[in-house]
Parts: sequence; structure tokens; C-alpha cells
Amino acid sequence: MLDTKTIDKLFHEARTYNAWQDKKVEDELLQKIYNSMRFAPTSANCCPLRLTFVKSPEAKEKLKPCLMEGNIDKSMSAPITAIMANDLDFFEHMEFLFPHADVKSWYVGKPEFAAKSALLNGTLQAAYFMLAARSYGLDCGPMTGFKPKKTKEAFFPDKNVAVTMMCNIGYGDPEGLHERCPRFDFEQVCEII
Repeated sequence: MLDTKTIDKLFHEARTYNAWQDKKVEDELLQKIYNSMRFAPTSANCCPLRLTFVKSPEAKEKLKPCLMEGNIDKSMSAPITAIMANDLDFFEHMEFLFPHADVKSWYVGKPEFAAKSALLNGTLQAAYFMLAARSYGLDCGPMTGFKPKKTKEAFFPDKNVAVTMMCNIGYGDPEGLHERCPRFDFEQVCEII
């Protein structure tokens, strides 16, 4: 079992950050985060998540018109904004990712089923990514307040992906935190039968 301090860092103290310290995030750290989260499970190891780390001033300017108004300032000031897209043709890689079975045949000619699987598993991978980022001492600001079509056109014009979320990452500034919102108690949303 993980120690209490680690559990607190990953869950109890985890917050959605809206303000950022002026502190760089090195590319090597992004690689470490990815190399940790990539081993987390997805169904049939389909791994549909594709990450684009928006970091340079030029890339940030390209991102700006893709964001909804309330997310512009915090994304422009974040050291990095991770665009999280799901590869809708993920099944083309299944011979490599899951050589035990002919998983590709489950999805060929079934675009709605493939898109649903990409969404579910890509979202799962996005959550693993945030846990990995927190494990390496970064803070996260996940968001869905952006224009998916515009983002796809700007960053993935020739790829068959669905952009589903973004996540600002860096070293959060506690001054920008809102008061923690309530959560349901176990008895309100869980049932043991």
C-alpha cells in the first residue's frame, strides 16, 4: 500500500489550478510522465490517447483562438497546455499493441464503436496522465472549455482524431485556487450489494 503522504498528494490535495508560478517544465520531465502513464491499462491495450504539449510562444498563440474566453488567461500563463486527442484509427496499431488476438477486426467498419472505445480509453489515459504529472510534482488544470473543431483544424489537420480535453500543467500558484467544492459521501453514491 502507498504511504499516506503519497495518497494525499495524488488525491486528497489534488486541485484544479488556474494560476501558475513562473517556473519552466523541462521536456525531460514530460517524457518521464509519459513513460510512467503509458503502462496503465486500457481495454485490449488500445492506447488511443495522443498528447500535444503546447509550450512555445508561437504554439500558445496558435492555441489561443481555440480556447473559450474563460480559459485563455490561465492557459496562456501555464507553462504547458497538453492537448488530449484520441486517435480514431487506434485499431490500426493493434497488431503491435495486442498481438494475442485480432483486435483490429473488432473495429474495422464500425466507426461509432471505435469512437466510443477511443473516448472511454483516451479519457482513462488522460486521468492516468494527470496522476503521473502529480506524482512528478506538477499540478494540473484540466478543462473542456475549448473549441474542438478549431483545435483539430489548428493542430491535427491531417489526422483522424477527436480532441476531447486539455490540461494545463506546471507548478500551480495556490493564490489562484478557488475554495474546494464539496464531494459526495460514500453512502450518497456507492452501494455494496
